[in-house]
Amino acid sequence: MPADYNGRWEMVTNENFEDVMKALDIDIATRKIAKHLHQTKVFVQNGDKFETKTLSTFRNYEVNFTVGEEFEEHTKGLDNRMVKSLVTWDGDKLVCIQKGEKENRGWKHWLEGDLLHLEIHVLDKVCHQVFKKVQ
Repeated sequence: MPADYNGRWEMVTNENFEDVMKALDIDIATRKIAKHLHQTKVFVQNGDKFETKTLSTFRNYEVNFTVGEEFEEHTKGLDNRMVKSLVTWDGDKLVCIQKGEKENRGWKHWLEGDLLHLEIHVLDKVCHQVFKKVQ
């Protein structure tokens, strides 16, 4: 049985987000706003099917996927590109590879107790965010 990601998660740390945004060619005004946002993640998981939301006062982003099935993703909540995304399990970690304009793009989610970790990578830049479970 895979890990249970269900719940509402509030951001507690956000390291190197601006470097990842720069690598994605996000404009300076948006970067200045985005790096100070307090994000909330909401996961609804049914086995390998996920409904996810990233919520903030600036912009919300929703992506739904089934582990093991490639899908087209419009990253309008971040850099407004079309990518082909594939999420797989690596043990209890969710690992996403995103194919598109930018090389080495993707993310990993994993759980440690009541903490949800998110590592976002693009090119040679890596961001690490941590969220605490609130529901």
